Amino acid sequence: MSEPSANDSADMLEIPWQKLTPEALDGLIEELVTRDGTDYGDVELTTEEKAANLRKALEEKRAAIAFSPETESWSVIPRD
Repeated sequence: MSEPSANDSADMLEIPWQKLTPEALDGLIEELVTRDGTDYGDVELTTEEKAANLRKALEEKRAAIAFSPETESWSVIPRD
């Protein structure tokens, strides 16, 4: 299963993070930051730091939760 990317955004539905329950948002963030192959650059961050950075990006609208109905997959994509 391939993950969604910003290039696929026309086929994606944005899911406002505010519409998720706190538990669902926490689970989504945790799942994303612990995915195999996730690269955060030269500096290794803790899972907690990665989660805090992702939450901040969502809150500041620098990133969005995107869902693909076709593949029934989701990801967090950067906003342009």
